[in-house]
Amino acid sequence: MSGAHDAWILAAQCPSRLGTVDVVTRFLKEQACYITELHSFDDYRGGRFFIRAAFRPEAAGFSEAEFRERFAPRAADYDMTFELTEPGYRLPVVIMVSRTDHCLNDLLYRYRTGQLAIDVRAVISNHPDLEPLARWHELPYHYLPISAQTKLQQEAEVRRVVEESGAELVILARYMQVLSPELSHHFAGRAINIHHSLLPGFKGAKPYHQAYEKGVKLVGATAHYINDDLDEGPIIAQGVEAVDHTHYPEELVARGRDIECLTLARAVRYHLEKRVFLHAGRTVVLTG
Repeated sequence: MSGAHDAWILAAQCPSRLGTVDVVTRFLKEQACYITELHSFDDYRGGRFFIRAAFRPEAAGFSEAEFRERFAPRAADYDMTFELTEPGYRLPVVIMVSRTDHCLNDLLYRYRTGQLAIDVRAVISNHPDLEPLARWHELPYHYLPISAQTKLQQEAEVRRVVEESGAELVILARYMQVLSPELSHHFAGRAINIHHSLLPGFKGAKPYHQAYEKGVKLVGATAHYINDDLDEGPIIAQGVEAVDHTHYPEELVARGRDIECLTLARAVRYHLEKRVFLHAGRTVVLTG
């Protein structure tokens, strides 16, 4: 399967109309572009069509600017918006974290080994604890403490760091602070959060210990775009694993951390590869 590393990606959406697949595939054929992966979805309830095509140019002299210029009028005929991503593009990101290091460590490993096509520009934290890990990866570490009295100033500094870094995505890798509605709106569609998913929903301190006391049978994690509803943004990816009475709280915590790492990495990859479309407060994820 072609991914973000070796193929151009055309991702588009438009109102549901006859010929929506044809307008994309016919144009790619006319431009001598070989489609290596194609997925689409028609939301008949919402009247919205989504398509993602990975392709490689077969003719010499492929020009991104010319491709955009020629496709734009075709897209306009269908009221279609589109994105075009070049092969090997590494998305600039900033990672936010508090004291817990498992998700940060996993992301930085995948970054260093090339498993995720990201360009980590900085790490932001409200605690100093994980600075050695960031420094080992030769990344800027911004320690921005926060309190009820300094929340507005701290979030203004977060915005400054993100904007000056040129980051196109913010990853909340267990950042244990609730973002203000203003900051959530500012990062809408370009900030991904991860949190545990336990049924029933255990909140507050030591959720896995609460789950153990109730004899929980499933542990999991949810990765989603942030919004101003706590942990209720549009979901990108989820992971789950069965457990039973033999799993003590410490084992549940360990299982939960593993699932959080895998689920967050999967959600970030989907975002990088332009597989995620936002529409009407929910996501369409074309994973194949």
